[in-house]
Amino acid sequence: MARDFYELLGVGRGASPDELKRAYRKRARELHPDANPNNPAAEEEFKEVSRAYEVLSDPQSRARYDQFGEAGVGGSGGGGGDPFTAGFGDIFDAFFGGGSPFGGQRGPTGPPRGQDLEVVADVSFEDAVFGCEHELTVRTAVRCEDCAGSGAQSGTAPQQCSECRGTGQVRRVRQSMLGQMVTASPCGRCNGIGEIIGTPCRTCRGEGRTIAERTLTVEIPAGIAGGQTLRLGGRGAAGPRGGAVGDLYVHVRVADHERYRRDEDDLVTDVVVSVAQAALGTKLTLPTLDGDEELVVPAGVQHGREFVLRGRGVPRLAASGRSRGRGDLRARIAVEVPTDLTSEQRDLLRRFAESRGEDVAGDEGLLSKIKSAFS
Repeated sequence: MARDFYELLGVGRGASPDELKRAYRKRARELHPDANPNNPAAEEEFKEVSRAYEVLSDPQSRARYDQFGEAGVGGSGGGGGDPFTAGFGDIFDAFFGGGSPFGGQRGPTGPPRGQDLEVVADVSFEDAVFGCEHELTVRTAVRCEDCAGSGAQSGTAPQQCSECRGTGQVRRVRQSMLGQMVTASPCGRCNGIGEIIGTPCRTCRGEGRTIAERTLTVEIPAGIAGGQTLRLGGRGAAGPRGGAVGDLYVHVRVADHERYRRDEDDLVTDVVVSVAQAALGTKLTLPTLDGDEELVVPAGVQHGREFVLRGRGVPRLAASGRSRGRGDLRARIAVEVPTDLTSEQRDLLRRFAESRGEDVAGDEGLLSKIKSAFS
């Protein structure tokens, strides 16, 4: 008599999809043929567990099973399931956390593709403007050197799976209201790879990859902005058993600059001048990212006026990742009013105001005048 699918997975009928997945992964690791060589009973139960998860992980087939039992889902069969995590690789489950928002999936047959990785690159303001080579240290999955990624112990080789005959798929014929239907799913015995490892590599335990730290050099393009992401194809984690390498996503974080801030492709800075310099004009040395520039401030300049240095801003980053021209540098005048005047300086300013017919506070100060007006 066929066993209840929920019982096979060790969960209740109200189990959530996440609970089903966790239970299946646990049972699949316990019963996988690689972990139970020459154990036909474990192999058979592994097929049953894979079949149970295949049915219960799909909401529609689960509903039919709950209503009609196994008769509602076309009888028994082998295969299916989550081929990546059903393998003998607990360390990779822990390292990758069971998945990535950027992918790591594979096709219906063959070794799984390696996971995509995400890292953060902290670069200086100048390096973001002009570009640089940035080194990153990444802890990732790399091809096992002892077995060259095959997963088989040195001197041995993977064998063709007898269940799927090397195709990685198991086809099943099911009876439906419309007649016979043929479905294909990843082989449960070889996890869709098409090969079985009789003697797993002792270094990688048959995964074909190990965990290691790698130092990578990343080309940061000139003009990149904080928050942008670089995608480096084939620089992610190695796939198990010779599977394709995933991609590396580099999230760029740019440090602030003490003088400049960025406005799209322009650089903006405040040039502080005194009241006298604003009234009479002056010449200043303006430090730019390209070197010092002389800035002529005309007499009577107003607070907030901008002086534009063309082509001294941020390189324009095109869709191709290459720069096309540069933005401008905008020097914005900020008139600074002195707050620490001496008595002599206050007297000079007061006489200057009187000569222009301007009303200013007396010796007691503006604040005292305001207070006396309300007393």
